[in-house]
Amino acid sequence: MSDEHHTKPPADIALRVRALESLLAERGILETAALDELVDTYEHRIGPRNGAKVVARAWTDAQFKERLLTHSTEAIAELGFAGVQGEDMMVVENTLDVHNIVCCTLCSCYPWPTLGLPPVWYKAAPYRSRVVIDPRGVLAEFNASVPDTTEVRVWDSTAELRYIVLPMRPDGTEGWSEEQLAELVTRDSMIGTGFPRSPAELGG
Repeated sequence: MSDEHHTKPPADIALRVRALESLLAERGILETAALDELVDTYEHRIGPRNGAKVVARAWTDAQFKERLLTHSTEAIAELGFAGVQGEDMMVVENTLDVHNIVCCTLCSCYPWPTLGLPPVWYKAAPYRSRVVIDPRGVLAEFNASVPDTTEVRVWDSTAELRYIVLPMRPDGTEGWSEEQLAELVTRDSMIGTGFPRSPAELGG
């Protein structure tokens, strides 16, 4: 029989997670439905979609953008996004002269209310150490190189303060609605390791 009819066994870490989840459920410590709801909330309903709405509003509303850059936590809360891991926020703006990139050198501090769950690479030691030492090299690995004339600034998130990048608005989006613009915003563009999608990528 062809191997194509078989599925590969899960990775060792996945097996351990499933075993732990089953054990906790059997002992009544964990409700699997509640866990599924939590994961779905942060992966799909929250994820980076909230952050994309914040960025799109800043792209279309100059007064909101000013509040966002000066009083980030309060401005983000205006859109209803606040809570654990997002109590103290700072938004930094990308321009032609400056490109910002965010990391957490000590652990994996990350703004959950706006960006959802952190990607695996964000928590990995190689990213956390190398982005501080060689940010341009890291950007190149993410296919997000910037001109030599552009200054690259690295922001280190902590338990007290978390950062989000306000990327530059893509050209060719004049007259677009906030909803349309939000579709261009990627998670990586709000971390600084990527750029927003172009209208062409969305068929615009």
